[in-house]
Amino acid sequence: MHIFFSGIGGTGIGPLALVAKQAGYTVSGSDKQESLYIDYLCHHGITDVAIGQGYEDIETAHEKSPIDWYVYSSAVAIEQPDAPEFQFCREHGIRMSKRDELLNEILQQKQLKLIAIAGTHGKTTTTAMSVWLAKQLGLPVGYILPAKSSFAEMGAYENGAEYFIYECDEFDRNFLHYHPALSIITGIDWDHPDIYPTREEYYQAFRDFLEQSDAYLLWQTDADRLSSAPERTLNDADPAIDRIKLAGHVNRRDAWQVAQAFAQLTGKPVEELLPLLERFPGVSRRFEQIVPGLVSDYAHTPEKIRGALQLGHEVAGGNLVVVYEGLHNTRQHFIREELVHLFDSVKQLYIVPSYLAREDQSLTLLTPENLREGLSGAAQGKTAAMSLDTHLKDTLQRHLDEGDTVLCLTAGGGGSLDEWLRAEF
Repeated sequence: MHIFFSGIGGTGIGPLALVAKQAGYTVSGSDKQESLYIDYLCHHGITDVAIGQGYEDIETAHEKSPIDWYVYSSAVAIEQPDAPEFQFCREHGIRMSKRDELLNEILQQKQLKLIAIAGTHGKTTTTAMSVWLAKQLGLPVGYILPAKSSFAEMGAYENGAEYFIYECDEFDRNFLHYHPALSIITGIDWDHPDIYPTREEYYQAFRDFLEQSDAYLLWQTDADRLSSAPERTLNDADPAIDRIKLAGHVNRRDAWQVAQAFAQLTGKPVEELLPLLERFPGVSRRFEQIVPGLVSDYAHTPEKIRGALQLGHEVAGGNLVVVYEGLHNTRQHFIREELVHLFDSVKQLYIVPSYLAREDQSLTLLTPENLREGLSGAAQGKTAAMSLDTHLKDTLQRHLDEGDTVLCLTAGGGGSLDEWLRAEF
């Protein structure tokens, strides 16, 4: 079967393409621009990638080998509902779906039990910790890891594996495609108002997801939010969590949850699993050090930002400088009130233009200066609007030379602050 992946350079689509190739499918794809992820896929044998996403490109791929299934990202569907690739597939009767429908079919065909990681925040780190722990225990697993790491490829299919570890995203209700053997719910805070206009709609989606799961683990706080009576909850205030030898409370929480889940799966005691998790090396863009003192983190919701700031202060004390790149203008409108006091504790804040994708075109574009004006008086006095240019580079280098820790809250993707940092430093 030939599968064509649109938006193959994205962190959601790319690893799935890698899994599909390893599982024996013919893989090709397209993206609107070059990126580090496309380079990564090319290095791993996925070389038939067209840049531009034009009609002629997918036509050429189809002529080489007839396309059986066209997989697209939610961003493509929202931004370009009449995209040339869509037109081509409709004209030629090619099956079309988002990524989760394909992955669900692969899981069923290969008879893999799904370990699903879901929640508003902490999904990627928890997924990576789960893959890390499985490898330390010698458990054969398939997985998709939407971030680079030193210990695993971004996607893997392994013959003979019983389980498949996957970060199930609630955006566009994608996670409702699955019926997991075990679901780990990392935390629930209202997000994606473009999909879930009310908090209750967001919570209901998680209730539906838990109903589809054979077993699950979630924090008592989240169980209370859902007004559910789950089979097993974890105490948010368990003092054992902060005895785990990992930097950052959010990382310690993630490790505690993974240890509990794998104790349930393997029968091994939590006390035996935690030392393995304490050696977890981390993944890219989750408090990832670009150069000494310069850190990139994907935190983009208020709760995620609070976690990143807590870890930043734990490392840097009062010498924490932050660069903020909002992910989506639409989200900045939604969370603007929650940003007011969020950065009060930092030494200096620089705001760069938000990374734009899946936008509501009816909303005013919030500039860095607009976002600065919405902060508290205390924060405004130490905040500057900046651009990704030489001035910003020189400013950050000065902070590094002075011994500050510079935490960059980045969106990722082509043209983002994250890519700019990697090119400039």
